[in-house]
Amino acid sequence: MKRRNFVLAAAGLPGLAAAHHGWSSFDQDRPIYLEGRATSVRWQNPHAEVKLDLAPDLRLPTDLSGRAVPSQSAPVDGKALLARAQLPRRKDRAWTVELAPLTRMEAWKVPEIKPGTVISVVGFSFKDEQGDPVLRAEYLFVGGQAYGLRSSPA
Repeated sequence: MKRRNFVLAAAGLPGLAAAHHGWSSFDQDRPIYLEGRATSVRWQNPHAEVKLDLAPDLRLPTDLSGRAVPSQSAPVDGKALLARAQLPRRKDRAWTVELAPLTRMEAWKVPEIKPGTVISVVGFSFKDEQGDPVLRAEYLFVGGQAYGLRSSPA
């Protein structure tokens, strides 16, 4: 562990010590849509994380831009963000999806995702989709429910 991370963890700031990147690493001009089956789940801080196995025939749903989103995010980036969503350019079938911190997941009452659960997400990948196939989720769709992960429920 790097000394800085050790000091942060020792100071009681494990979320900061484990954080490996911020929003600036992600291309917020190009929302990406992913759908697939969870292969593994890490339900802990600094944020929940799902390993997602994409279907080989991944397509944008025709109803994506019309899906209901939480009311507090709708005027800011809701339907417009969904309407701009694209499929990833890269061909990886296995992606890591970063969800929200557990306190926010609990506030939204997101049921704990188990391996085998089919989910879809709209979010952002690294600029130019460089590096590992990682998506930071803005909207999570599971069990017919939409969750806005950037903010807490109103």
